[in-house]
Amino acid sequence: MKAGLIAAGLGERLLAAGIDTPKPLVQVAGRALVDHVLDAVAAAGIDHVACIFNAESAGDAAAAHCRARSAAPRLTIVRRTTPSSMESLFTLAPHLAGERFLLLTVDAVFAPAVLRDFLAAAARQANADAVLAITDFIDDEKPLHAALAADGRITALGQAAAGSAWITAGFYVFDPRVFAEIEAARRGGFTALRQFLAHLIARGYRIAGAPMGKTLDVDRPQDIAAAEAFVRSGFTA
Repeated sequence: MKAGLIAAGLGERLLAAGIDTPKPLVQVAGRALVDHVLDAVAAAGIDHVACIFNAESAGDAAAAHCRARSAAPRLTIVRRTTPSSMESLFTLAPHLAGERFLLLTVDAVFAPAVLRDFLAAAARQANADAVLAITDFIDDEKPLHAALAADGRITALGQAAAGSAWITAGFYVFDPRVFAEIEAARRGGFTALRQFLAHLIARGYRIAGAPMGKTLDVDRPQDIAAAEAFVRSGFTA
């Protein structure tokens, strides 16, 4: 299995707080966010990751950092500034075609065992067009709620699932057949990955949910301290 890593955002909320370190290089427990993610991917047995960084100067530093890594996994680095995580995914499509792939975002902090468990759960959902990691830990300004049916299928996302205790956790397994919806998503004027996911459900694609342990998103200054405590606790805090 291949993996894609979305790291093309500009980290506006961190910048607004005076933190000008590129988000992929923000330090959590002595290591850059991007290293936490890539090391977890390697520990899960994935040996090739296509990473997208923005084309701004911040992306220069992040790309250089990754090129200097000597540890697995092997990286393909793409440089492009995109308007959304959805367009970042679409930009990575040529590198992810051909088989199921894992997609991650660089700001998700989780125990490496969580990723291994998620991939095992996704493998049990072989007929799903996409499998979304979901968690009941919510500490996010804009959580994406997911309604989960008894058979594990996600039936609604966002406002339509507002009463659900589950939210998406920032990593996914997709079948590349979802790329058949790229042009429809663009025609629909979608501006976010969450809109693309809702579109897939509306189009009848089978989207499954896999309940996982606690994950944190690093979007705000206070998230850095929370992630630091989480990692240093051995992912138990």
